[in-house]
Amino acid sequence: MDHMTALKVFRHAVELGSFAATARHLGLSPAAVSKNIGELETHLAARLLNRTTRRMSLTEAGSLYYQRVARVLDDLEDAD
Repeated sequence: MDHMTALKVFRHAVELGSFAATARHLGLSPAAVSKNIGELETHLAARLLNRTTRRMSLTEAGSLYYQRVARVLDDLEDAD
């Protein structure tokens, strides 16, 4: 897993509200988005998103992780 890519995919999925929109935005397939999120959840041993065919929502762990990830990615962008 490319950790940085997985973090960016997770952030965009939360902000855009769907895997399909994230895939379009990042130029990935929806399957690649799902794979990145799944690998991140496995790495963290925590479910970050509750997902069905029609909805996606953050878990409590996902909400806390999103806040930290967004801050870190913003800081990296500012540094660049």
